[in-house]
Amino acid sequence: MLAALIRPVESHTVEVAGASLDDVYAQISSHAPDGFDLVSAPVRMLKGTAGIQATARFDRRDGVREISADDMGALEAQVPEGWQMLSVWTL
Repeated sequence: MLAALIRPVESHTVEVAGASLDDVYAQISSHAPDGFDLVSAPVRMLKGTAGIQATARFDRRDGVREISADDMGALEAQVPEGWQMLSVWTL
């Protein structure tokens, strides 16, 4: 018998601009949806100004649940569309 942890796969992206890194970070923090973690926020200078722009990407990290099955094929068949398997172990 095998068991696995699965979770939904979902991303949210937001564009922000500000005068400083602190300003950009504050804006990014205010856009964070519940259950999502910030995974990427590359910044770039705006041409012709002293401003900074960032594209922040948040990925869903909540909603983890456990499934079990007799073999790997049956376990994989239980993973719904839009979900990912995180780990597998033997019961």
